[in-house]
Formats: sequence, C-alpha cells, structure tokens
Amino acid sequence: MDLFKFFTKDEVNSKDIARERLKMVLAQDRTNISPQILNMLKANIIELVSGYMEIDEGGVRVQLTRNTSVRRGATSELVANIPIRKVKNIGKTM
Repeated sequence: MDLFKFFTKDEVNSKDIARERLKMVLAQDRTNISPQILNMLKANIIELVSGYMEIDEGGVRVQLTRNTSVRRGATSELVANIPIRKVKNIGKTM
C-alpha cells in the first residue's frame, strides 16, 4: 500500500508544479512583463543582495505571482527566494 502512496505523491507534486508554472505565466501575461525583464530583475537582485550577503546564486528563484484580496483587489507580487550562506560584516559599528 505504501508503494501506491509513493506514486501518488509524485503525481501531486507534478500537478502542483504545473499549477505554479501556469500561475506564473498568467501573472507575467497580465502584467505585461517579459521573461527577459524578469531575468534582468533577477540579475539585479542578485547583484544588490550579494553586496550584503553571500548567497547561492544557483538557488535563487524569482517569480511574479498574482494575489487577489478582498481589500486590495488583484495585485501582482514579485517573490524572490534567495538562499543565504552568510551575512557579510560590512560597516558594523557599535
């Protein structure tokens, strides 16, 4: 029986991944931001954050998502997941 759960879990993960990709494509389409612009934003974010922290550049994920709330209506959000290795000791004075 555990064998069936193992295969079901993979299907759910694939479905969830496809759903997230579709949401990202729809959000990019609605905000009229091309993949090239999103890649440029990602590069700029990496450059900026790297000045303050050591990060895993290969693990950086930047997404444009669509959020709908009752109070604000539909908004687009830029979400960046940045794996931080260590914070640099820049200008700490105490």
